[in-house]
Amino acid sequence: MYRSTIVKSLIDKNYSIIRKTSSYKILVPTNCQQQHHWFSSPGLLGKVQEMVGDGVGVEPITRILFCGPYFPASHNYTREYLQSHPFIQVDDVAFDDIPDVIGNYDICIIKNMQLNSDLISRTKRMKLIMQYGVGIEGVDINAATQHGIKVARIPSDVTGNATSCAEMAIYLMLGLLRKQYEMQIAVKQKKLGEPIGDTLLGKTVFIMGFGNIGIHLAKRLHPFGVKILATKRSWALPLQNSHEVEASYVGNGTYDDLVDEKGGREDILKFASRADIVACCLTMNSKTAGIVNENFISSMKKGALLINIARGGLLDYDAVLHHLKSGHLGGLGIDVAWTEPFDPDDVILKFPNVIITPHVAGVTEYSYRQMAKVVGDVALQLHTGKSLTGIEIVN
Repeated sequence: MYRSTIVKSLIDKNYSIIRKTSSYKILVPTNCQQQHHWFSSPGLLGKVQEMVGDGVGVEPITRILFCGPYFPASHNYTREYLQSHPFIQVDDVAFDDIPDVIGNYDICIIKNMQLNSDLISRTKRMKLIMQYGVGIEGVDINAATQHGIKVARIPSDVTGNATSCAEMAIYLMLGLLRKQYEMQIAVKQKKLGEPIGDTLLGKTVFIMGFGNIGIHLAKRLHPFGVKILATKRSWALPLQNSHEVEASYVGNGTYDDLVDEKGGREDILKFASRADIVACCLTMNSKTAGIVNENFISSMKKGALLINIARGGLLDYDAVLHHLKSGHLGGLGIDVAWTEPFDPDDVILKFPNVIITPHVAGVTEYSYRQMAKVVGDVALQLHTGKSLTGIEIVN
């Protein structure tokens, strides 16, 4: 009744509401001059849109919530992709404001937000929770299921995300092998011919977690002349959506021509003891959290390198710090950290054999444009009641 009265009042006064990107412009005719007022507050904007939705002949709005300010290209590219579809609203909302406005949205893109049962209980019209990528460990999937909300990830292989992450892993390996920090010091000190670096040639690389990223990493490491060890939860089942590596697929999901020796979880310490480089490509869950612990790193060869482009929680912080201090760990290359954003003054970053990047392994123009298209297409499908495609629903 309240909203209908306001909408009627707007119509009687010849108000018009025009949508432009993620804001709404209210045009107020007067006897003198038309006044323009812009509103971008998700709360106020939601109220205005609810009023519009009650109007006769007005198409309802499907609303997408991007959680927090980080990874800005995600919401910017999605908004750009959907700019010709005024009935889809894309908002990026500060973490502190999300509890108050989450009830106004149909789709939630979590990014690095922890979407717990309390937040999910505040949803009123939510139909889909998605990650702008593959990691959905921050979502309480049981709570979402109880509220009738689907939870989905974007397969990394078809968007180029897996390729981007694999390239970043190689970047970190090369940076540590060629002693990036020491090279920068040598330039500043006007030295030539030092430091003495190392090559990937002849190295043994242990890929822990042979999913899409692991496969793309193995494929790109082969030309460097390395030996590859890999572990996977189950080698019996083929991976889905691995279209770009089908040339290497031998029909049973093992990708034998990419791996010199394959194993399961029971083999991780054995493989760690033989590898010059360990690359973590695991999914983060209750079984893998802290899997690279004191026992694991102690099993690694002295001077071996540790690379993590998956999730920071896979590594035990204290164990990593201890083995950097002792010199047992030859180098650490991480794109993900235990807390994000990572403290730039953390003691781990004081070591010259540590390289950290700000969670950008998958953040490339190609992969983010592709993922924006997936999110945009899913929003359009949801809006029109069509079946959802291009995503992997997990509940």
